[in-house]
Amino acid sequence: MDGRNLMVHIGKRLMLFLLSVFVLSLFTFYISRLAPGDPLLSYYGDRVEKMSPEEREWAEEKLGLKDSISVQYFRWLEQAFQGDFGISYKYKMDAAAVVGSRIGNTVILGGIGYLLIFGLALLIGIGCAWKEESLWDRVVCKVGTLSSCIPEFWLSLVLILIFSVNLKLLPSSGAYDIGMEGDVRNRIRHLILPLTVVVAGHLWYYAYMVRNMLLEEVRADYVLLAKAKGMKKGQIMFRHCLRNILPAYLSVMAVSVPHILGGTYIVEMVFSYPGLGTLAYESARYKDYNLLMLMCLISGSLVILCNMAAQAIHEKIDARI
Repeated sequence: MDGRNLMVHIGKRLMLFLLSVFVLSLFTFYISRLAPGDPLLSYYGDRVEKMSPEEREWAEEKLGLKDSISVQYFRWLEQAFQGDFGISYKYKMDAAAVVGSRIGNTVILGGIGYLLIFGLALLIGIGCAWKEESLWDRVVCKVGTLSSCIPEFWLSLVLILIFSVNLKLLPSSGAYDIGMEGDVRNRIRHLILPLTVVVAGHLWYYAYMVRNMLLEEVRADYVLLAKAKGMKKGQIMFRHCLRNILPAYLSVMAVSVPHILGGTYIVEMVFSYPGLGTLAYESARYKDYNLLMLMCLISGSLVILCNMAAQAIHEKIDARI
């Protein structure tokens, strides 16, 4: 692909991304405002119940809720292009600042979980394919299948009950103790339980995928030829089979980011972990429109980018796509 075609290709992808984000913002804006609930309750709390009709009208005017939804959307869109995503009704501060204070915690939990999931999945998948139909393979397959069927919220509650309530070994909530934000050991103690659930909820799915891809390669004709030439099993597995599945595995890693992110959000809510998951839940629960819009844009943009990355990897692997 020459330079001109490459620029056209990138331009089309960029336009597709911007169009997707625009449609996402439009749907989110309308659906959130048409859903039942009172956004004034998020901003003013219980004082809303004591407001007179005149005070309520003034409050809605102050938050820009008196105009039609279309007028509100285009006003929000204009401000968003300038980097202003509005104020969070619940936190009484800029929505971007609220997200900025939480996003680091999600990156730590989700990032470490992501690396562990795909690193361990690769090792487990190789081990099962290497010892196909052995006791190790059968046990791991049974345990993996069982663990993948356990809901993340239920496993979270069980771990809290055992390790936090009964044994009192690990904390059950938060990212760190009060006043110990910079203490690495304290942060690690708070990460152990939620990280365990994040990894356990996704690990076997991808490990089983690696196992099946490797076994499919092992049964290919070129492996029989390699064996006939006297190549050792380890050479065939790592130099040829594993090498052949890695591009597809990288594609799976890209497209699986939203899957793991969704699981991370659930775990954050159960453990009251101060990340984007709890923030997304609070913004929807309290009708915090501006915060909800920003959360949907961040999550949606990540999903779109990951799918585009997966498609680009597929195109690199097979130019016919």
